[in-house]
Amino acid sequence: MISIALSGYASEPDQLLTKLVRAHGNTAEYVPFLAVLCLYLGSQHPPYWQLWCMVGATVCRLLLVVALIAWPSMQKSNPARAIGALGTYAFGAGLCAALLTGH
Repeated sequence: MISIALSGYASEPDQLLTKLVRAHGNTAEYVPFLAVLCLYLGSQHPPYWQLWCMVGATVCRLLLVVALIAWPSMQKSNPARAIGALGTYAFGAGLCAALLTGH
């Protein structure tokens, strides 16, 4: 039996629509904040380590979306999803530190 959520799609972890909805929702949670950080820090003539953090955060976000959509199910984590999530946290923390310290 397929359960229908209030949002109108079946919340089955192996269905493509469910994966797309989760990938979109996860991206909507993180990307705006990362975009503002990258825009602000990028306009301040950042050192190379900050540029690499910006690139790393972007690559990790893309990897996470691919991992959510390409794997057969979202039921279990996979290596690409873990790297994408942890990389987002690590690079995002680096950008936040740069913002707070003014470097």
